[in-house]
Amino acid sequence: MAVKIRLRRMGAKKAPFYRVVVADSRYPRDGRFIEEIGHFDPTKDPAIVEIDAEKAKKWISNGAQPTDTVKALLKKNGIL
Repeated sequence: MAVKIRLRRMGAKKAPFYRVVVADSRYPRDGRFIEEIGHFDPTKDPAIVEIDAEKAKKWISNGAQPTDTVKALLKKNGIL
């Protein structure tokens, strides 16, 4: 089972809001997930990013691979 930390799109059309989730890579983008570890709102200025650092580090240590976008958000917050 390949586990990924990725964004799950929420919100209305033209008003995206993302949740940072841990999911099996075989599931669809907005489908089933294992755990929610934060959220990202790019519509605000500046963008709001809230990620539970403890949960993110736990999942990464267990082998979860963050996507490129999530990796950038984690670096920006000082988690990676």
